[in-house]
Amino acid sequence: MEILEAYDLTGSYRAAAELAGCDHHTVARYVKMREAGLEPGQRRHRARAIDDYLPKIEELVVRSQGRIRSDVVHRRLVAMGFTGGERTTRRTVAEAKAQFRAGQRRVYRPWVTEPGLWLQYDFGDGPVIKGRKTTLFCAWLAWSRFRVVIPIWDKTLPTVTACLDTTLRRIGGVPAYVLTDNEKTVTTDHIAGIAVRNPEIVEVARHYGTTIRTCVPADPESKGGSEATVRIAKADLVPKDVNLREEFRTFGELEAACRQFCDEVNSRTHRETRRKPVDRLAEEKQRLHPLPRQPFTAAFGTTRRVNWDATISVEAVRYSVPHELIDTRVWARFHGEELIVTAVDGSGTAREVARHQVGKPGSPVLDDAHYPPRENKEADRTPKATSVEEAAFLQLGPGAASWLVEAAAAGTRRMKAKMAQAVALAKLFSAEEVDRALGTAAVTGRFADKDLLSILDYQAVHGQAEPTRRSEEHSLQPGTSAWSSFGVNALLDHDESDPS
Repeated sequence: MEILEAYDLTGSYRAAAELAGCDHHTVARYVKMREAGLEPGQRRHRARAIDDYLPKIEELVVRSQGRIRSDVVHRRLVAMGFTGGERTTRRTVAEAKAQFRAGQRRVYRPWVTEPGLWLQYDFGDGPVIKGRKTTLFCAWLAWSRFRVVIPIWDKTLPTVTACLDTTLRRIGGVPAYVLTDNEKTVTTDHIAGIAVRNPEIVEVARHYGTTIRTCVPADPESKGGSEATVRIAKADLVPKDVNLREEFRTFGELEAACRQFCDEVNSRTHRETRRKPVDRLAEEKQRLHPLPRQPFTAAFGTTRRVNWDATISVEAVRYSVPHELIDTRVWARFHGEELIVTAVDGSGTAREVARHQVGKPGSPVLDDAHYPPRENKEADRTPKATSVEEAAFLQLGPGAASWLVEAAAAGTRRMKAKMAQAVALAKLFSAEEVDRALGTAAVTGRFADKDLLSILDYQAVHGQAEPTRRSEEHSLQPGTSAWSSFGVNALLDHDESDPS
């Protein structure tokens, strides 16, 4: 512009060249370009030695989708007879790549969302807890920008269904469409570019009254909302140097952190809408479909048949359930370090029937409350008559039952004959007297043939007096006083015979 200004001032090529500090031929060239209507700043293409190889360079760039390196192109050109330098090749390849990208550039159009229409969800790698990797389920409601992040252990269909149910209940309704990736839980195959839906996820969508949609394979940009949710969730929840977050010791800590993260981002003013997502959600709820009263059964986990011992087997570990559910079907799923067992009754009402800490194979996890009260095996057994003779004996009273227990424990011989003798004696004496004598015999351990009759005679003489029991001071065991003078006489005799 200085050259043209100098020429307009002087009207001479040479005078303008002296003012602008350039050659007068340069002034003449710029003046002629302006008169021809051309842009003065546009460079005129000069013939180069590499121009003959431009078709080949463009072919290599297109074949490699703009990824080929310039040194590889240079070697190809040298083999074809190119004598120029590698710098020239590098510049030419860069120009060809720029033209290729300009022709392949993706054009975006702003997405104008509608309330109650779209919900997106995706998965991201979560932190490692006790050597086990977690996953973050990240959902994003398009119009209100409301986010839900739920930590999970796996991406199986029951877990995904449980996360969807939890997400829909947090936002308080069901949108018209749910957009996600082509996971095997959603898309089983692609035929002629058409996604084949997993029939189980179709049942889930039908239960909640929504439609599952999937994006184009390997095209994460088609669900940028959930991708952004994954990115900011990982940046905040996964321990890194940039956030200075400490390692999570338990799954419960991660779950609490995810809940706190959702409360923060949903209560913060969004830079696009200039409003808080939680406030916009209150408006969007009016356009959402109502939720079904009960979750889809797959949200409760995988089905298990209750065994005869009131247990179910999950990952080679047996967990107890209430014994009333024997031979029925229940649903079990892991939630953090716990296993939750759910049962659905005939009316479709679901209820949690058991919750256990995750066990290890070979060690059953049992809850005594799931079983009916059982007899104390360590206590004494109560005699129960199995014949007419036994019933007649036990009808004598509790003393007869005590005698039976003690006599059996002592290994008494001819017990049935002695029981028959007691029944016969009850006709001679009263049943109360025989029962009292049997109780006395049980206490004193007298189970010989004539012991019962002897006790009855004693009771007839002394009434109901307690049997006399001697203490250790009146023991019949002979004492050792007779041995106190042992060896004393012999010593005296020896002393008398000693001549000294």
